[in-house]
Amino acid sequence: MQEFDKISIQEMSKNDMLMILEALEYTGKNTKIDAFLNLKDNIIKELSELSEAKEDEFLLYLQK
Repeated sequence: MQEFDKISIQEMSKNDMLMILEALEYTGKNTKIDAFLNLKDNIIKELSELSEAKEDEFLLYLQK
């Protein structure tokens, strides 16, 4: 098996990314494990910076 340290999300659809973010939020809220919510927030922060948009604008883009 090929080992890697980072994973690219270039080919991921908007719907798949939104589903991952929603799953992280749901899991974090229902398990009370902050790591899930922190991961969701970090992903949104990084992707919004890459797209040069505000975080709320980026989320709206994913939801379209």
